[in-house]
Amino acid sequence: MGRPRKYRKVCKKPGCTQFGPMGMKDPAEDVVMSVDEYEVLRLIDFNNMTQEECARQMNIARTTVQKMYDEARFKLAKFIVEGSSLRIEGGEIEYCDKTECMSRGGRPCRCMKGQTNE
Repeated sequence: MGRPRKYRKVCKKPGCTQFGPMGMKDPAEDVVMSVDEYEVLRLIDFNNMTQEECARQMNIARTTVQKMYDEARFKLAKFIVEGSSLRIEGGEIEYCDKTECMSRGGRPCRCMKGQTNE
């Protein structure tokens, strides 16, 4: 029996969860990106964190972050290249709240700097 999976800490819900090509009658099949894959992209590419910082923020291993980042980038490329629709949903996640949103070093995580979960 394998060990139970950890929930991935997510600090910010996606503002928009569905994207699609304009002007196409029948876009290719939907690409589904999990919320935790979205969070990895947000932290690394948008917040300019390293994979190590992202792993600490999400309370998971750096190797897990690397796998999720590779998968999320592939899905994003597929969405753009094939003219698919993109949906962000699901994943093994746990949203932080302001009372528990702390990194392992005891400092507030980056989502606490003027941002909320909503």
